[in-house]
Amino acid sequence: MKDIRDYSLLAHNTFGIDAKCKRFLEYSSVEEAQQIVAGLTAADHPLLILGGGSNLLLTGDYEGTVIHSAIKGIEVLDNETLAAAEGENQKNPDFVFLNCGSGEVFDDVVAYAVEHGYHGAENLSIIPGEVGASAVQNIGAYGVEAKDIIYKVEAVEIATGKLMVFDNQDCQYSYRQSRFKHEWKDKYLVTHVIYRLSKHFVPDLDYGNIRTSLAAKKIGNPTAQQLRDVIIEIRNAKLPDPKVQGNAGSFFMNPIVQKAKYEELAALYPGMPHYTIDAEHEKIPAGWMIDQCGWKGQSLGRAGVHDKQALVLVNSGGATGADIVALSDAVRASVREKFGIDIHPEVCLIK
Repeated sequence: MKDIRDYSLLAHNTFGIDAKCKRFLEYSSVEEAQQIVAGLTAADHPLLILGGGSNLLLTGDYEGTVIHSAIKGIEVLDNETLAAAEGENQKNPDFVFLNCGSGEVFDDVVAYAVEHGYHGAENLSIIPGEVGASAVQNIGAYGVEAKDIIYKVEAVEIATGKLMVFDNQDCQYSYRQSRFKHEWKDKYLVTHVIYRLSKHFVPDLDYGNIRTSLAAKKIGNPTAQQLRDVIIEIRNAKLPDPKVQGNAGSFFMNPIVQKAKYEELAALYPGMPHYTIDAEHEKIPAGWMIDQCGWKGQSLGRAGVHDKQALVLVNSGGATGADIVALSDAVRASVREKFGIDIHPEVCLIK
């Protein structure tokens, strides 16, 4: 267990913001997580539960305690044992369950699954961050979300130290949302996530330019590894490396609008990209709208909009959290004025 005062968070946020916290605590087991929560006092608050720091923006020093998981491990659960624990006669033999430590790098889990023939996570390849954050943020890409593969979430309740296990339904997942971001915020330390994957590969190729990229390689029926490789190639081609240029990936969520609003805009902008959610709603790519507003490749002080993917805001060098927020506000205002749509940060702003 780590317990450090006046700790720099530079290595714990991909935006590259050099901010400090009053206290930094790190746990490497369930027992250490329980030890940490038992020792917290009023003086340690507020709390910030941190994963890989790939989905947050530090707007200044944090006058509280940061808690981070270093629990590692990827374990294949036995179906029969799991079934017995669930009080069921048998588990579906087509599924495999991976119990993963919340401090594992999420993409390492995806790579492990693909390598071992466990399917369903391929489209989530190379999303930055850790396993615990996948359950909190409901991360997603290319038509797949973490909620599609999350089976259970294990967490220590901060108020009591009790080990809790939540079903997928308990977490009330929706687009980039969960109860961990709302009524459960700062109430639990995630220790493990169990993912449910399939032994049968049914690729999801209908989002973005996956099919086009596969066709360019003359691949008609990709293997899981080929699909993962293409996803990685697509993301690397348009997303900056945080080690080179600070960023948190997609800064904004893609707005979901009423059908009538989509039809109004489609009449004004023929060929506007969109994805049907249901009979009443359409999703419009925020990056496309930002690009239409002329922001792609532009800067505001030391913060900028990436020149290949307008959904990404970058630290151009020495930017503060306030610089990134100012750019975000300017971009949002432009989109609101041009399209009449409010776009909201996917990244968590930490004050």
